[in-house]
Amino acid sequence: MSAVLCITDGLADCEAWITHLHNRGYETHTSVLAKLGTVEATWAQCGLMMSQATAKKLAGDATGFVKWCRQLKAERIIILGEYGKTFSLKGEFNGTTLHVRPPEDNWRFTAEVVARFLDGDQSTAAGDPATFNLLRLARRVAVSDVTVMLVGPTGTGKEVLSRFLHNSSPRHRNAFIAVNCAAVPDTMLEALLFGYERGAFTGAHHPNKGIFRAAEGGTLLLDEVSEMAFPLQAKLLRVLQEKEVTPLGSSKPVPVDVRVIATSNRYMLDEVKGGRFREDLYYRLNVFPLVTKALAERPGDILPIAVSLLAKHSGGFQKIPELTGEAIEKLESYEWPGNVRELENVLQRALVLSGGEQILREHLLIDMQDMMQPFAEAPRRLQAVV
Repeated sequence: MSAVLCITDGLADCEAWITHLHNRGYETHTSVLAKLGTVEATWAQCGLMMSQATAKKLAGDATGFVKWCRQLKAERIIILGEYGKTFSLKGEFNGTTLHVRPPEDNWRFTAEVVARFLDGDQSTAAGDPATFNLLRLARRVAVSDVTVMLVGPTGTGKEVLSRFLHNSSPRHRNAFIAVNCAAVPDTMLEALLFGYERGAFTGAHHPNKGIFRAAEGGTLLLDEVSEMAFPLQAKLLRVLQEKEVTPLGSSKPVPVDVRVIATSNRYMLDEVKGGRFREDLYYRLNVFPLVTKALAERPGDILPIAVSLLAKHSGGFQKIPELTGEAIEKLESYEWPGNVRELENVLQRALVLSGGEQILREHLLIDMQDMMQPFAEAPRRLQAVV
């Protein structure tokens, strides 16, 4: 979602909502209900935000409301109720509308749920200035067709950033294919990437065009490219130079039009100096390097990412349980050596322990001391029973 139109009639804390969405990267606009029909949509798509009272007025003219949504290119709608003691969500119209009742003492969490819902499946959860700077740079790189090298620790969102590059590029309507070079045996990776003809090797009963040709016109992500076998690196270099692949068992090269993004969790110059990675291939891939940081270095991203993960594992935004203020404080005070993957594990455990209800501080089992606490309390409970 690129823009949000806020209908200000009866909307409490309107300026705070607009400021938060603007800080999350949205193009924000305001209008009163009486002038909604005169608003000109200068955006590709937008989200609507309004109070519950305004929604009731619009519901009285269903035909007109649908007409306005089409005119404004509104794909997602947020209806904000009055502040209450508890947080509640209700989804309608096949998940395109979300009724939100903000709690009196946890506005931050509610605001993050709203921001993430408005962006839908294309969301790149971010809230830290360093991440916004990285996304702005990535958006500029995406417009060109240069090869990109993403480096950073494991679990810092390199694949998420590569998808962001693809979705922001002119190739976004075509395929995005990711290959984990560390997960495929060396003997199979060449055939997987470049394809093969029938009879090229034992078991090749049918030809296969390979992933490079399958990604024609789109983007190919070579994840953990530093794990690729040295002999195969020479063949990849030729494909990048000549923009053509030669399937196994064939002598005829086939032209390909693919944008390549490579990732690694290693310092690539050390791999080159150690003779484990070809220097010429490194410079061919490293046309435009982008670096992802550890989660501890961008604490502003913790809550946005947590909201996105809760939506992923709880069955959608309408089922997200509230993270209390104390729980958020605990998440943001931890250093997360396992980065986003560790955060995801902690939140999955919290969903189990909370039963899908409000997530409290004690539901977040992060370190070993947290994990052992239930076992430490068990003998005391048994002794009390005896």
